[in-house]
Amino acid sequence: MRPPLAHLSQTDSKKNELQPHLKKTWCIGQIDASFIARMEQILWLYSLPYDPSLPVVCFDERPCFLIGEAVTGLEMKARHVARQHYAYEKNGSCALLATIEPHTGKRLARVFDQRTKREYALFMKELAAQFPEAEKIRLVQDNLNTHNLSSFYETFSAAEAFALSQRFEFHYTPKSASWLNMIEIEFSALSKQCLDRRIATKEELTKEVLAIVKERAEKAIKITWQFSIEKARIKLNRHYEGVQAKNIRYKITWFPVYLEFGQQK
Repeated sequence: MRPPLAHLSQTDSKKNELQPHLKKTWCIGQIDASFIARMEQILWLYSLPYDPSLPVVCFDERPCFLIGEAVTGLEMKARHVARQHYAYEKNGSCALLATIEPHTGKRLARVFDQRTKREYALFMKELAAQFPEAEKIRLVQDNLNTHNLSSFYETFSAAEAFALSQRFEFHYTPKSASWLNMIEIEFSALSKQCLDRRIATKEELTKEVLAIVKERAEKAIKITWQFSIEKARIKLNRHYEGVQAKNIRYKITWFPVYLEFGQQK
């Protein structure tokens, strides 16, 4: 009888090529017809040429934990990196709401005490004001229960809520598919620059986030999206075929194209 994993010898681990110290994660949901339909709608939006009357804007929100220093750290100096004590203080949390228009690099970010329907509605009102000439703002977002028009009606008068709702066209990412939302790329940049550090107060966090967002907006840092509908039908063909057998055609037509490209080189 094979011993439990925790008691495997070094020889057994090598023999079975086990790596108990490693693990992998994934962030993709069940790929069914609903997933594919939403994914292709988002990828279609990303493929469209820039139209200032119908801007594509990516939105999301994330919690930020306010962490203070329990012990003052040691500053960086020549040949010595800064040192941070392992102990810390929890000062609550807040919420960062942000958008990016990938084609132009226009950005908006706000830090709130919480993330309820009210904060969502107030943020969307400010976002709409940034695009006064747009007929519709095509908003890419996830399916959180606050991300819908009811938030407008619970925050503003019916007339104001209706007027604001006419400014938007909502496009929802599939469940467990945050990788399809380009705002996550912006959040990654913010994390590297400030969100991954210990920040003790909401005021300090707001100051740092807004400074970084302003700098990136002034530089008009854009996002070029590479993943297309065509690539999705090839890369995820097994799932496409599981939804509809006719989708095997995308798997078949890929190989001649690849070989032809290889011959041309």
